[in-house]
Amino acid sequence: MSYNANASLAHAKRAKNDEFYTQYSDIEAEMNAYVEYNPDVFRGKTILLPCDDPEWSNFTKYFAANFSRFGLKKLISTSYAKGARNREISLFEEQSAVYNADLHASHGKLFTLTTPPNFHGRVDIDDLQLTQYLKGDGDFRSEEVTKLRNEADIIITNPPFSKFREFLSWIMEAKKQFIILGNMNAITYKEVFPYLKNNTIWLGYKSLNLDMYFDVTDDYKEWLLENKKEGSAYKIINGIVMGRLASACWFTNIDHGKRHQPLVLDTMEHNLKFNKKLRKKLEKNFGTIAYPNYDNYDAIEVPFTECIPSDYDGVMGVPITFMDKYNPEQFEIIWQATGNSYANAPKNILTELKFDPSVKYGGGLGTAVVNGKACYSRILIRAKNNDINKDVNEQ
Repeated sequence: MSYNANASLAHAKRAKNDEFYTQYSDIEAEMNAYVEYNPDVFRGKTILLPCDDPEWSNFTKYFAANFSRFGLKKLISTSYAKGARNREISLFEEQSAVYNADLHASHGKLFTLTTPPNFHGRVDIDDLQLTQYLKGDGDFRSEEVTKLRNEADIIITNPPFSKFREFLSWIMEAKKQFIILGNMNAITYKEVFPYLKNNTIWLGYKSLNLDMYFDVTDDYKEWLLENKKEGSAYKIINGIVMGRLASACWFTNIDHGKRHQPLVLDTMEHNLKFNKKLRKKLEKNFGTIAYPNYDNYDAIEVPFTECIPSDYDGVMGVPITFMDKYNPEQFEIIWQATGNSYANAPKNILTELKFDPSVKYGGGLGTAVVNGKACYSRILIRAKNNDINKDVNEQ
């Protein structure tokens, strides 16, 4: 293999978390949840799709195809000149009246879609136009893309996962609505978790238990085939190598119906008596058929979300996968128990949780500990309205 090929594959490996292109079907499934909950959620709105060249981005294709059905006011899509796919010149660019080969490699592009005055037909992807080349490369942090952010009502995209913290901050400082993809681990980020705790943002419709498959660059496809096993990091779908991300999830501040569906739970006694999976887990890990108390928090360990006891009023530690089932009317989030949570926790919360920093177990201070052994990352919750739990349990 040549030096250039090696360098290309090395770059693909480093950038693998940033070069995933979302499937049309996944975008459609997620957006349907918001439209079903509120049919007018996008009506009269300007939507910005940053770093989404329409030749490669299914976000642009989806919203252009549904422009009239959703009643959009304007669709704005920008491309990033340094993206791997920008090595190729797209038909949208080449066939545009403003096409400039000299600007292609170094300048981002701005695409817009609006309803022409006195037009009563259907607007779709064929009406999308390359309006102009940007002054810079199309980085979302640039002044010109930030101005587009300020113009928009809603921002929707799959941002580079390595820049997720910065991208979310960029959105939140402008107080915009958004639907963006991220890594499940972002739930525990100190820049993200407080928003989740305070119900400023929440997870989208997609279940955390479902894998997502993404189109990836040719370089990364080659790297996957040479270095990974099918079924773990990739899957071949209709002859195409698709990158697998088991941890991908949507973050949003737009409401959807799943968020208000209460969890159907059983009592502590019934869980411990009849739930075989729970009994096996407790006996194997803790040597007893009982919900154990943490060594360093005044809370009990609940290893599976479905095993949250409906009749327990105290604080419970649950897996982070609880977050896509979280109903803010049913539970309140107290804090998180992870390696970095102690340093960022308000003192009053640590006092309420009776956190004991003297507990030693060899991990980061803040992780939940049972019998001297650290647990995985946990969300600390408490039942907010046990009447909901009782009502659901009786149905």
